[in-house]
Formats: sequence, structure tokens, C-alpha cells
Amino acid sequence: MTTIYGIKNCDTMKKARAWLDGRGVAYAFHDYKASGMDRPALQAWVAEHGWEKVLNRAGTTFRALPDAEKQALDAEKAIALMLAQPSMIKRPVLDLGKGRTIIGFKPDIYEAALAGH
Repeated sequence: MTTIYGIKNCDTMKKARAWLDGRGVAYAFHDYKASGMDRPALQAWVAEHGWEKVLNRAGTTFRALPDAEKQALDAEKAIALMLAQPSMIKRPVLDLGKGRTIIGFKPDIYEAALAGH
């Protein structure tokens, strides 16, 4: 089962969900702001993509952090920040199963990944 992770009211999430709906792709939606996020999933995403791609450093939540918390980031520190404040996780995260995920929304990448689904 394909699962899309994100936040309900995020504009990019709305675009990604509309894209999936428009192509009849069945998926489950996990709102990690409402339902939280678990460490094993975040660790898997960081292992697959690197914490630099999973952590949303452009968002207001990250930018509002004290400078001391933004310094000397590594995978463990980034995971701890994302667990404490899930809105720091880049979105959407599309979990295709079998350890394959896509971070962010680009229609051409979704199209290629979901061909034959």
C-alpha cells in the first residue's frame, strides 16, 4: 500500500494528493503533525535520502529555532528535531513500500515511480 506522509493543510500536500487522486492511485494519508512520527520511519528515510533532504530547513519552524540548535547538525540531531516537531519534516513523503520513498512533490518523478501501479 502506498502511503503519503505530510500535513493536511500544506499546499504542496494538496497538490500531491490531487495528483494521486486524479490518476486513481490508492493511498493512505498519514498526517504527521496530528498523528506524530516514529523514529524507525524517520531513520529509514534519513538512511535512504540523507538527513539534509528530509529535514525542512526552509520552513518557519526550523528558522525559528535558536541558533544553537541549528549548529553542528548530524543525522541523530536532525531526527531528534523532526521527532520533537514533525512540521520540520519535508513534505510530502511518498512511501511506495519495499523501502522506497520519494521526498517532495514533482509530477514527473511521481509519474515514473508509479508507472504500472
